[in-house]
Amino acid sequence: MTDQTVVLVTGGAGFIGSAVIRNLLTKQNVKIVNVDLLTYAGNPATIRSFDDHENYSFEQIDIRDAAEVSAVFEKYAPQYVMHLAAESHVDRSIDGPADFISTNIVGTYTLLEAFRSVYKSAGDKQSVMKFHHVSTDEVFGSLGDEGLFTEASPYQPNSPYSASKASSDHLVRAWGETYNLPVVVSNCSNNYGPFQFPEKLIPVVMSKALSGAPIPVYGDGKNVRDWLFVGDHAAALIEIMFRGNVGETYNVGGNAERTNLQVVHTICDELEKIKASGLDGSYRSLIEFVTDRPGHDFRYAIDASKLKKELGWEPTETFESGIYKTIRWYLDNQPWVKEVQGAEINAGRLGLGGK
Repeated sequence: MTDQTVVLVTGGAGFIGSAVIRNLLTKQNVKIVNVDLLTYAGNPATIRSFDDHENYSFEQIDIRDAAEVSAVFEKYAPQYVMHLAAESHVDRSIDGPADFISTNIVGTYTLLEAFRSVYKSAGDKQSVMKFHHVSTDEVFGSLGDEGLFTEASPYQPNSPYSASKASSDHLVRAWGETYNLPVVVSNCSNNYGPFQFPEKLIPVVMSKALSGAPIPVYGDGKNVRDWLFVGDHAAALIEIMFRGNVGETYNVGGNAERTNLQVVHTICDELEKIKASGLDGSYRSLIEFVTDRPGHDFRYAIDASKLKKELGWEPTETFESGIYKTIRWYLDNQPWVKEVQGAEINAGRLGLGGK
């Protein structure tokens, strides 16, 4: 390939998006265009290391603004779009669903229309174009004690967040069918790792433990999530974008089911080994059970066998290795945590139930 491949990543200043860009920047002959509005979860500190890379460009725009989006698509003519920009916090969606509807649904529609425009005029380059929509396992609703979500699982979203993501999934599929666009969708389990905004479960536990504050856990802490290290997810997304079959859906999971309380206990215990609390009863003594959030899904678990069979991907990190790397990173990068934290960590509901 002689021409540079242009990949437009929306939400690239966020947690998963920035991990994708870090991975992509290691590849030759790939130009990355990062589109991000830099709202609370997308911070300049997360992408500062990309600024001087010759194959990286940043555009601060609102994906709901059709004129701004069209201008960026016309400027760069991307072959690949990886759409990660979204309002993604369940607890925030309960308190204020309007932004989730406008960003996750209207924003996705706006991007699809811009992609449709450049696709129509791409000529023989159409064969190497694709729109990859990154979604969540929460669109499938809640599992009981047994079973796994597959790509054929029916949709049953139970929160404003998951409903908005389900809607955007359906838009992408509809644009693929109606306008013959090359689209692919992926649905992932709970991500964790470096650079996660400090309102989600694992960063919240870290922050509270290190400050000696009560560690809040929703309900009885028995809600189950499948945990996926963000570096593994980024690698899977890139495989799906470049090699995934058009029109298909791929589930991405970490094969690491844990209750929320097990996650909290693991963090407390690993943190105690690295940085002793000096408290009676160690960091676990800080755990405090709080009123559960409305509509808290009991269990999510992913069957990622299709992704392994078709594209050869499987996670490289176990939960134990991934959580150790995550804890170590947060301890070593407290200036980043303090820079992005601000007042947001105490605004509204906290991410005590995973996503």
